[in-house]
Amino acid sequence: MVERRLIRALVPSSKTFYYVEKGRPSGVSYDVFTAFEQDVNKSIKSKALKVRVVFLPTPRDEIIDALVAGNGDVVFADMTITPARRERVDFSDPMYTDIHEVVVTAPGLPPVTAIEQLSGQEVFVRPSTSYHEHLVALNARFKSEGKKPVVIRDAPEELESEDILEMVNAGLVPHTVVDRYKAEMWSKVFTKFQYKEGAVLQAGGEDAFMLRKDSPQLMAALNAFVKTHRKGTQFGNSAVNRYVKSDKFVRNAVSRDDAKRFGDVVALFKKYGNQYDVDHLLMMAQSYQESGLDHNARSAVGAIGIMQIMPATGKDLKVGDIKLLENNINGGVKYMRFMIDRYYKDEPMTALNKGLFTFASYNAGPARIASLRREAAKRGLDPNRWFGNVELVAADKIGAETVTYVSNIYKYYTAYKLLEAQQAERAKAREQVQPKQ
Repeated sequence: MVERRLIRALVPSSKTFYYVEKGRPSGVSYDVFTAFEQDVNKSIKSKALKVRVVFLPTPRDEIIDALVAGNGDVVFADMTITPARRERVDFSDPMYTDIHEVVVTAPGLPPVTAIEQLSGQEVFVRPSTSYHEHLVALNARFKSEGKKPVVIRDAPEELESEDILEMVNAGLVPHTVVDRYKAEMWSKVFTKFQYKEGAVLQAGGEDAFMLRKDSPQLMAALNAFVKTHRKGTQFGNSAVNRYVKSDKFVRNAVSRDDAKRFGDVVALFKKYGNQYDVDHLLMMAQSYQESGLDHNARSAVGAIGIMQIMPATGKDLKVGDIKLLENNINGGVKYMRFMIDRYYKDEPMTALNKGLFTFASYNAGPARIASLRREAAKRGLDPNRWFGNVELVAADKIGAETVTYVSNIYKYYTAYKLLEAQQAERAKAREQVQPKQ
């Protein structure tokens, strides 16, 4: 480590843990590793041979694989010590102890006051988390007790805990599980969600640095650092609370009124989504971001209707009078298809990423997004993936607006996928109980 004078820190892309905006890196992981770099260098006599920490943003569900493969040296990513993780990696002494995983509930629903009340309830968590691992264990217990299992809904790995808390706060999803300290600190920003001290999924958890097995020098340096920077020290107590913020809240796209709007127009979005080969839920998510699915919406600059189309654009699209709902949806989806074909048709991207890059281009301009993709490639990031890759460069170079715009659409899209899946499950259940003719 000292001979190489380089420590490669694998970090998650997160408004809390690692973020670069307008050239300035920040976040808990950034602060922790910057302090660790200073700590290591205190023991090195030569000022010319300092150890340097380099940051390698990595998706959470890939971070352990990347560490084991040797693509980085150490991780600090708010990942609790679990037996499954210990089989693959080593952990330092804990930075944070006595971590309780608590159930968080959306406003308007009865709060969960005891973990047994999760029986039969839907809970939204990422598959890679300890929360998911512990919910699976809880379901095994419920099965042995003859209780209904928790309905575990898999959250996309691109969403951080603060993103999911924002969705719960808005009522987009009913329940999630997070570490209690996260619920405490984010409740200052997202003031509507609920959590109770008695609804503890797992108690006594510990967060620590992760490193590859058989790394004694790095382990010794990390443990020495932990002694003076862990929870209970001035540094350890202030590191997390510094980054409690949100740029722009999402709204409840599946509230009773908004769910009705969804039901009123979903058939038209499906019709034109099929016609232009665009995911209808992705288009509905953009529409909700733009207009709240409200065809009466008019913007200050003259954009019209549910898809917020400018009159001149509407004429070019040749879909008829865009003041009419169906024509407006037709025009919005047709324009999306035009943008995808013009800028991303032959790019080696998933269909979802083509949509996300098109939204970014719509917001910031296609030339600027093309420049950001080139910069991402120079930085060793994937120019064909938005989240955790080009998104980071966008935050660095142009600020939060485009990042927030795409992120909000993705959250609505996730909520709409859940809503549609729930509706399909209910329809199937009704079919099963109806008597056959």
